[in-house]
Amino acid sequence: MKAVRLHAFGGPDVLRYEDAPRPTLAAGEVLVRVHAVGLNPPDWYLRDGYRSLPPEWQPHPAFPLILGSDVSGVVAALDDGVEGFSVGDEVYAMVRFPQNVMEGSKAYAEYVSVPASDLARKPGIDHVHAAAAPMSLLTAWQFLIDLGHDEPNPFQSFTHAHAQLEGRTVLVNGAGGGVGHLAVQLAKWKGARVIAVASGRNEALMRELGADQFIDYTRTAADEIVRDVDVVLDAVGGPDTGRFFRTLKRGGSLYPVYPLGFTGHAEAETLGITVSTTQVRSSGAQLAEAARLLDDGTIRIVVDSIFPLADAARAHERAARGNIQGKIVLSVA
Repeated sequence: MKAVRLHAFGGPDVLRYEDAPRPTLAAGEVLVRVHAVGLNPPDWYLRDGYRSLPPEWQPHPAFPLILGSDVSGVVAALDDGVEGFSVGDEVYAMVRFPQNVMEGSKAYAEYVSVPASDLARKPGIDHVHAAAAPMSLLTAWQFLIDLGHDEPNPFQSFTHAHAQLEGRTVLVNGAGGGVGHLAVQLAKWKGARVIAVASGRNEALMRELGADQFIDYTRTAADEIVRDVDVVLDAVGGPDTGRFFRTLKRGGSLYPVYPLGFTGHAEAETLGITVSTTQVRSSGAQLAEAARLLDDGTIRIVVDSIFPLADAARAHERAARGNIQGKIVLSVA
């Protein structure tokens, strides 16, 4: 098969489109003929060797490796013990995440093996939009709707705390991106009033997706003008996520999707604010549930740009330029 492989860490130029062995199936796995692949930040973090992490946390995988976790395609074969899927089924998945986060889940390829538990039937949207969904959709879902598992939380000592959304005000920071644009829609679905924070080019889109208020962060800092919010989902996160304390009411919740570098837990406790985060995990069951919302138009996937699999390096260059609206996708077949 053809695949995009990595023989060393580095910039987009290290991505090589070349021949690679077709994967073999282990127990409980399904072989998927890939039609499209969704790009996510862990893809370029791993390509670069996770240089932002302390040296002791950085990966040391065996090369070559294949990046990517989000796929949409067709079942080509399955292990004898797999039930619920048949050859020819159209499916989508986030593959082995976070289990393979430091070695790649092998989605940038014409074929990928997928644990059946990670897999769901594709909703009635095309493969490009289906491939763009899994990680972003599961992240928004697990932060706002339902965690869906009882695995230990690598970022905090307690299980992620979900807040009531119906009748509450939710601010989504980074609303134009993959996680953000889905968080806006899920919060609206659950009956929240939603404030979307993104660059000005996203205003029309945010209104289309149901945002009640839009703030262009290039003109106005949301944390300086918004008060008495119940929930902030900060899809940007990082050390500065604590600036939203002033935006939240006492008893409110701050959800940083990227929590590394945040040190304001003591201040949050003094203010009566819950800061809670989690690690997104593969879930075919949750993708099956979300597929119904994609089918009936309750939520939709926004695609920023599409590149052929052979041009994965150009797709990574697009990601590096930032200001992504929705998701970047690789078209495979």
